[in-house]
Amino acid sequence: MYIKQFEESQFMVFSYLVGCKKTGEALVIDPAGDIDAIINEAEKGGFRILKIVNTHGHVDHTGCNEEIKKKTNALIIIHEADAKTMVNISPLILRMFNARPSPPADVTVRDGDLIRFGEEGLLVIHTPGHSPGSMCLYVNGYLFTGDTLFVEGVGRTDLPGGSGAQLYSSITQKIFSLPDETIILPGHNYGPRPTSTIGDEKQNNPFIQGMG
Repeated sequence: MYIKQFEESQFMVFSYLVGCKKTGEALVIDPAGDIDAIINEAEKGGFRILKIVNTHGHVDHTGCNEEIKKKTNALIIIHEADAKTMVNISPLILRMFNARPSPPADVTVRDGDLIRFGEEGLLVIHTPGHSPGSMCLYVNGYLFTGDTLFVEGVGRTDLPGGSGAQLYSSITQKIFSLPDETIILPGHNYGPRPTSTIGDEKQNNPFIQGMG
């Protein structure tokens, strides 16, 4: 399996190109910023981008869906609880983030679904709290956490649909049930390093300790 992390836009969003080395099928998680850089990286590695997966519906993670879909014809996938949020973003917010409105989802998913790409698959783990439809994506010892869990941080809960109690439950009951050696790949570069592990976050994340 191939994973490439891109730091995109002034909001330090992490986008990911994830591919199956055997088949060349790939997907992009939370496309933001320089879409051509992601597409060029895929072409250089011999990958075909077939799917766009959004960890949640906020514009900083979905604002480049339209561009990459036009260039690759990839399917847009999001959790069913954030599908409406993704396409109902005010013009003011779009201007603030210099983003385009996302096309509607081609596919919606729920907890326990598998998003396949070649011989690989992302397991959907529904983790509400940052937004009602926030989800984490697990594959082969890696967990893409979106804005649910950062490196030594957590997602904000003061936006519409957010809940501190839900976020704490999502992290402690779902994410922390995975093996400690699981590598965390967050949705923003807000921490002291770009990746972490579940074991490290259990020990060192001050926000989790403060929420408990």
